[in-house]
Amino acid sequence: MASLTKPPYDPELWEVLKNIPPELPLSLETLQAERDGLMAEKVLTDPAISHREAKIPGPGGELVVSILEAKDSTSTNRPGIYYIHGGCFILGTRLTLIKPCFEWIKQCDAVLVTVEYRLAPEHPDPAPVEDCYAGLKWFSENASKLGVNPDQIMLAGFSAGGALAAGIALMARDHNGPKTCAMCLIAPMLDDQKTTTSTSQFMSEGALTGETNATAWSWLLQGRSGEDVGIYAAPARAKDLSGLPDTWVDVGSAEVFRDECVAFAGRIWEAGGG
Repeated sequence: MASLTKPPYDPELWEVLKNIPPELPLSLETLQAERDGLMAEKVLTDPAISHREAKIPGPGGELVVSILEAKDSTSTNRPGIYYIHGGCFILGTRLTLIKPCFEWIKQCDAVLVTVEYRLAPEHPDPAPVEDCYAGLKWFSENASKLGVNPDQIMLAGFSAGGALAAGIALMARDHNGPKTCAMCLIAPMLDDQKTTTSTSQFMSEGALTGETNATAWSWLLQGRSGEDVGIYAAPARAKDLSGLPDTWVDVGSAEVFRDECVAFAGRIWEAGGG
């Protein structure tokens, strides 16, 4: 059987990717080692950024949030960013891959809040999305105390964090929850169905493979499929994408989430969104 053709990687990116060892098959036995590797990451190294923690109420008990802002800021009416980390719902901490957000904080004089949500498979759906929604509610309710304009809070998330950001945007819309002004989804992991061409093209290749994607969804959903999967867990399943904040979807041509992201953006436009 002929191999499935796929878009090429950017030549400069390929120089990096070709030297990365292939992903090892993800299993319950290797999961903790993967988590430990991410926990060791030292990220809070920017001398211009301050960091403090707060404990907030969550649906399964206390949650920890980190609050990051510019050390020299004196404004009491700043924009807010609610950032949700990636890691396929199974890996990472609230500070995973947060370094790119430092420039947002400094350039926009923003306050960033990020939540330590529970991970699958120990805590399957709906635990992650409910924790993230609790964090957003806390941020919105305490915006003024944090020096944030409550009308200028943006959702942001990477990979699974993008799915969770979209999920809580739908949840807030459906339950008259916190208002957000915008949503930035970076390579969001939106669709559990895994039927797209890009999934097949990158089933065993790429920064994140279709095989890992399938394993992660199975751990999050614990065998559920079809109508048993809610739109807050897998936002691509939502039939109505109206009423969402203005949304930026960022995805590359040579990655597993490409087709579901393009389709999601198109359906937001079809629903009258921006």
